[in-house]
Amino acid sequence: MDTGYKGTNKMITGIVFGVITFWLFAQAMVNVVPAVQEDLGISLGILNVAISLTALFSGMFIVAAGGIADKVGRKKITNLGLLLSVIGSLCLVFATGSFLLIVGRVIQGLSAACIMPATIALMKEYFEGAERQRALSFWSIGSWGGSGVCSFAGGAIATYMGWRWIFIFSIAFALLAMWLIKDTPESKGEDTGAFKFDFGGLAIFAVTMLALNLVITRGKDFGWTSLLTLGLALITIIGLIIFIKRSKKKEHALIDFSLFKNKPYTGATVSNFLLNAIAGTLVVANTYVQVGRGFSAFQSGMLSLGYLVAVLAMIRVGEKILQKVGAKAPMIWGAIITTVGVAMMGLTFLQGVVYTVVVFIGFALFGLGLGIYATPSTDTAVSNAPSHKVGEASGLYKMASSLGGSFGVAISAAVYGAIAATGNIDVAATGGIITNVVFGVLSLLSIITMIPGEAGNKGKTKRGTKRSSPTPTPITE
Repeated sequence: MDTGYKGTNKMITGIVFGVITFWLFAQAMVNVVPAVQEDLGISLGILNVAISLTALFSGMFIVAAGGIADKVGRKKITNLGLLLSVIGSLCLVFATGSFLLIVGRVIQGLSAACIMPATIALMKEYFEGAERQRALSFWSIGSWGGSGVCSFAGGAIATYMGWRWIFIFSIAFALLAMWLIKDTPESKGEDTGAFKFDFGGLAIFAVTMLALNLVITRGKDFGWTSLLTLGLALITIIGLIIFIKRSKKKEHALIDFSLFKNKPYTGATVSNFLLNAIAGTLVVANTYVQVGRGFSAFQSGMLSLGYLVAVLAMIRVGEKILQKVGAKAPMIWGAIITTVGVAMMGLTFLQGVVYTVVVFIGFALFGLGLGIYATPSTDTAVSNAPSHKVGEASGLYKMASSLGGSFGVAISAAVYGAIAATGNIDVAATGGIITNVVFGVLSLLSIITMIPGEAGNKGKTKRGTKRSSPTPTPITE
């Protein structure tokens, strides 16, 4: 859809504010668990479910939202997502118990499902070459850097203003984002006929993911060998088999598995899933330092200050490395540095200020690695997607982020909770962290095996020279 419009800094700023709203209501919740639990008088189990619901619902609906954005308009879906963000945040502001908390978290998940793929598609539509990489770097600052900003800001806001103010700020950011992108023209994918949506596939996928999430988050409470847990596990397995077989046969499936015939796209998406699963580190580390070391929410947020600075500083560096040597090298080094940083947080045998310093350095390396990885990974996924399916492909890429984060948090929390129940909280924290180290190693392996070298990925950095998009590997429609 050629409008002749070229993206502006105002548009980029609006999109970054829109993306940050997700982290204000997602990441900030990690820092305020004790405060929310005490204020609303709900169990820790229910609160953990509520925390994971946003990423889960985002992950379940993000591909659908990306496909719809390609058809009905990416700006429309972005604005819908921002409106849902306001509604979901209002639910939390006025929550007095678990009902509005859970409803708000679900709505916030749907909000993120709309915002994430639609904004990536807008970036690709209105920026080209090196300018697109610059725009995606700022998108990554909102997406990856937003987690650090909101982890720190959330702890400070909760300590000095009250946890509900986090969501008042989220509302303000959403409204500001709407205003900043109001002059951006509408963007749609190439017209490929009547719009058909796979509602059946969405229903099967949603039930399957909910069942899996309940097994992970509530299996201990239900009893790992109880009929309920075993039944949910069976639903998960059968649901996945049916969904995959059905999607491969259906012309307009919820997930177009032919996208995965493109090896670089697959490598970027799989590694993205696994590096987002490392988000479980944040839950384990923040909970441990507050419960086991007596830190306040603000102090635990201060520990992640190095993460915030590093990820913000390195995202543009990752962009420049991409343009110099291609995507593979920065993605590999990003995964290695992230994994080392996570492993350092598991050294719970260290005492006093020594452990505090080690965790601070670990967070900084965590941010350093993710910052280097972010733009090369996103650019690899976007540049290898067919032009009329950028929203769908971006949605699938971001679904990997959301589901990775949701299940990473759930699995890490389950490991931490199971060991903590024995009374040894130090070992529990180490166990939860080791789980995330495994995710990091698997991410590294996926990059090494699926991302090509600099051929087809290396960009020009000379002033005035635009980097042309790599020619995508042919994808069967």
